[in-house]
Amino acid sequence: MVRTTTGRDAVLDAALDRFERLGYHGTTMRDIAHGAGLTVASIYSHFPSKQQMLQDIMVRVLSDALALTRSAVLRAGPGPHDQLSALMHAWLLFHTERRAEALVGGSEIRSLDEHGRRLIVALRDEQEAMFRDIVLRGVEDGVFATPYPEDAARALIAMGTAVPSWYRPDGALSPEQVALRYVRLAAGTVESQGSSRA
Repeated sequence: MVRTTTGRDAVLDAALDRFERLGYHGTTMRDIAHGAGLTVASIYSHFPSKQQMLQDIMVRVLSDALALTRSAVLRAGPGPHDQLSALMHAWLLFHTERRAEALVGGSEIRSLDEHGRRLIVALRDEQEAMFRDIVLRGVEDGVFATPYPEDAARALIAMGTAVPSWYRPDGALSPEQVALRYVRLAAGTVESQGSSRA
C-alpha cells in the first residue's frame, strides 16, 4: 500500500489497517509504527495511547456517517418514505465505500474505555434516533404499516452495520447496487405503503 499521508493521519491510517486485520487487542504500537513508517517513540508525539487512536477513528467514523445521513434526509423532502429511502441509501453507501472504518467502528466498541464508550454511545444514539424518528413518523402518518416501529428501526441500522463483514469492493455488486437493494429491503421492513425508489 502506498501512503501519501504523514504524521497524525499516517498513524490513524496504519492503526485502522491493523485494527481491521488484527483486531484492537491483537495490534501493537510497533505494528502501527511500522505501518505508518515511523518509530514507536515518534507515534507518542501524535497520540498518547492506542486507546486514543481507536477513539479518534470511531468518532470520525460515526461523525461522518451522521453528517452523510443527515444531509441525505434533508435533501429528500418532508415525506417519511422518501426520507427513509434516502437515509438507507446513504447508510449503505457509507458501509460499503468506507468498509474498513465501518467494520472497526462497529466491532471495537467493546475495546473502548469508559470515557470512549460514553462518547461513542452518544453518537450511536443520535444515529439511531434519526432512523427511529422517521419510522415512527411514517407509522403515525399511515405511510408505514409495521406494528413494531422501534424494532424495525433497529433492524434497519443492523442491516447496514452487518454489510462490512461480507462486502468486498471487488465482488459482484457495486456500492450503489447494494444501497439500492437495501432501500427495497428497508421498505419491506417498515411495510411501506409507498413505491420503492430502487
